[in-house]
Amino acid sequence: MASLTNEESVSEAHSGKKSKNIKSQVDESQLLTVPDGWKEPAFTKDDNPKGLLEESSFATLFPKYREAYLKECWPLVQNALGDSHIKATLDLIEGSITVCTTKKTFDPFAIIRARDLIKLLARSVPFEQAVRILEDEVACDIIKIGTLVRNRERFVKRRQRLIGPKGSTLKALELLTNCYVMVQGNTVSAIGPFNGLKEVSLTLMIKRELSKDPELRMQSWERFLPNFRHKNLTKRKEPKKKTTKKEYTPFPPQQPESQIDKELATGEFFLRESVKKRKKLEEIKVKQAEVLTKRQEERNKAFIPPKEKPVMKRINKAPSESKIDIAAIKAKVQKAKTKKLGAPVVNPVPETNTGSDKKKKKNKG
Repeated sequence: MASLTNEESVSEAHSGKKSKNIKSQVDESQLLTVPDGWKEPAFTKDDNPKGLLEESSFATLFPKYREAYLKECWPLVQNALGDSHIKATLDLIEGSITVCTTKKTFDPFAIIRARDLIKLLARSVPFEQAVRILEDEVACDIIKIGTLVRNRERFVKRRQRLIGPKGSTLKALELLTNCYVMVQGNTVSAIGPFNGLKEVSLTLMIKRELSKDPELRMQSWERFLPNFRHKNLTKRKEPKKKTTKKEYTPFPPQQPESQIDKELATGEFFLRESVKKRKKLEEIKVKQAEVLTKRQEERNKAFIPPKEKPVMKRINKAPSESKIDIAAIKAKVQKAKTKKLGAPVVNPVPETNTGSDKKKKKNKG
């Protein structure tokens, strides 16, 4: 009987451990998933009835052109911060805004939200959007973009690309991320939920569609998200003069010969100074003579006539000798003689004895 009771106790212990493990697994799985519509309870005065021990404050500067807007909306700022018992002061002489805690402040994180509020107001964010930072589920981020690009013109182009034509690109980012985005100068101010500030616009569009499907909500979405390969299309410009590295040698390079070493090698070191002067003068005269001859040759080039081009003579080809038919030419001449040229005479003149008359005259004479 004792053995049976021991076995039953061991089995009960094992079953108890198994049930605890199962419960722990179920509890962990439930903790990892956040149910829809769940919100963290608000921090009230009952959580911290004694308040804060010390006073803390933050201050920030604002530009001159924001002075008129801050004057108009300053009562609204004081009312918004009054709910969390935070004091705010506007100094127009120094151009600064200061927020500090009071004895009635019970939320220690309220001063951090007030600090972000005055930062956003100083960065030209309107009050309607900046006051959202006082909510629990809203965060902000001020991104500095002025130091990303050295070239000022390139920075202006990229900033305009972020805004888009008539602010269309900026509006699309706001719709995709559920955040308010404000581009001002060298900074970008973003206000919205924590996930919206971190998520990328393209992946967020796909995730938003997948979250609507109840079957895919608990599955991994990596297969649906795009994987882009980064291609470096810009090629680095190669220098015109490429320097090749010499092989490393532990020994230093040989020192160049000095002027004294050269004179010792040629024997000029042992000559007298007068002889050395003569040699230098002779070398100078030789160089001068070479220069003079070169100048003279250049001057004489102007008097040398240019070479004339050879004249191309036209060669008249002799006519080809043709055989002449003399008999045919004679026949043509005879025919021409026999032919009577012109029209026939109508009244022919009678022939007179001109020869007999001439004889008579001679006899008379």
